[in-house]
Amino acid sequence: MLKFSLYIFSLIVVMFAMDGININAIFKKNQVLKARLCYFIMILCMTYLLANFIYDFTTVFKFK
Repeated sequence: MLKFSLYIFSLIVVMFAMDGININAIFKKNQVLKARLCYFIMILCMTYLLANFIYDFTTVFKFK
């Protein structure tokens, strides 16, 4: 249950952080679907990394 809540928390934080990035400037014109797919994959990857980092950090130092 702890890891699931970390994933939800991380998802919210990553979506808030990614909102400030203009990813459309990287892609060609009329490539909206590809830009959104890349944005979605980046959010999922960063959420996974952040949640696992927080979980590992707390288990190493045994915060309760």
